[in-house]
Amino acid sequence: MRIVINGFGRIGRTILRQVLTMPGHEDIEVVQINDIAPLETCAYLFKYDSTFGPLPDPVTTQNSTLTVGDTHIPFTDLNDISTCDFSDVDIILECTGKVNSREIADRGLQSGAQAVLISGPSEHADVTAVLGANEQDVKDARIVSNSSCTTNAIAPLLRALDAELSIERAHVTTIHCYTSSQPMVDAPRGDLARSRAGAESMVPTTTSAAKELQKLLPDIGARTSVSAVRVPSLSVSAIDAIVQFNKPIPASINDLLRKLAEQSDVIGATDDACVSRDLRARSESLILALPETIAMDEKQLRVFGWYDNEWGFSARMIDIARMLTARSDT
Repeated sequence: MRIVINGFGRIGRTILRQVLTMPGHEDIEVVQINDIAPLETCAYLFKYDSTFGPLPDPVTTQNSTLTVGDTHIPFTDLNDISTCDFSDVDIILECTGKVNSREIADRGLQSGAQAVLISGPSEHADVTAVLGANEQDVKDARIVSNSSCTTNAIAPLLRALDAELSIERAHVTTIHCYTSSQPMVDAPRGDLARSRAGAESMVPTTTSAAKELQKLLPDIGARTSVSAVRVPSLSVSAIDAIVQFNKPIPASINDLLRKLAEQSDVIGATDDACVSRDLRARSESLILALPETIAMDEKQLRVFGWYDNEWGFSARMIDIARMLTARSDT
């Protein structure tokens, strides 16, 4: 699979780290990286990562090339990739976070790539796909959104629970680590609470996951509300879900949750008393914390789970990219 990474921020860098360091990605060739930041800065941030630690391989730059170990990747700093010739590229991973029009979303296709995968919610994609929830809806779409990290955590779980016990209604709170959309010190933002220093306080806020869930799974989304609290943690977020079912909850509910995890490609489970840092660099979309499960009555359940909002989401970007690329091979 031949890919281009357009945007070398948190997700773009994490995708490249997985491609170069994780087993099973030997068939992926990164044809080019594009970012408007200077190459030397991007190389430094790739080598020294505050979340995942220093990269073990040497990272150097020369002649518009990023070299990691023995891998040489051309690097450009274009504002518009539609001027490139990517006719031999399977997919553009659109990781700039700047897709605010269909024209921008379409630039990868204009360059000749077979498909574009956007690393976030987008109204300008042909379809939004979450593995384990609605990947079957992709069909022949060429511009696809991978939704959000929180939606990737919530949607597969709710779909599986609804199939087993029929959800009457649900409320999910995401306990999300701070991101670059928040200021480090108090500074004006549209959302007053998010004007406050992100690394200092827990901040109640909104999340795109509710809207995204209604888009992916309309029936379940209509019965589900989602809220968010940003917390002063660098990585690994959590969901805390209260679910009311139409069917009685089995006495061995954790056995059922464990079975759902075993049957899923994107849900994991742990019986250990973990804290957030223990789940760093886990590739699942959600890891159920089974000691936190509470059956409040015969039809109401509390479920808690962890997700590495960068590593797990980046792993899903690679998975969906493989799925999109496989279409042209059949």
